[in-house]
Amino acid sequence: MSRPPSHLKPPVAAFELRLYVAGQTSKSLTALTNLRHLCENHLAGQYSIEVIDLLKTPQLAAGDQILAVPTLVRRLPEPIKKIIGDLSSEERFLVGLDVQPAKPLKPAGE
Repeated sequence: MSRPPSHLKPPVAAFELRLYVAGQTSKSLTALTNLRHLCENHLAGQYSIEVIDLLKTPQLAAGDQILAVPTLVRRLPEPIKKIIGDLSSEERFLVGLDVQPAKPLKPAGE
C-alpha cells in the first residue's frame, strides 16, 4: 500500500493540551467551552485537546500531579505548564501557557 505524499499529512499539533475534569459539572463544561474558544482564537490549527475525566480514570491524576479540577496541562511545547480553574480569563490563559495572542488584548475596562 502506498503512503500519501508528505504534503497531505495532517499537521502536528504544536500545543498538546490535557484538561483534567471530574465528571460533567458546570465548572468542567465551562472550562472545556472556554478552552475550545481560546484555542480557536489563539492557536487555530496548532493544538490538540485531550479531556481526562478523573471520575472514570483517577489513576491518571498522578502522572501530571493534579491536585484540583478543572486543571489544564500544556504537555507540549515543553516545559509543562498548568492552569487551575475554568479558563474564564483570556489573559491568564495566554500568560499561564506562554501563548502569543492572535490579536492584542483589550485593556481592562473597555
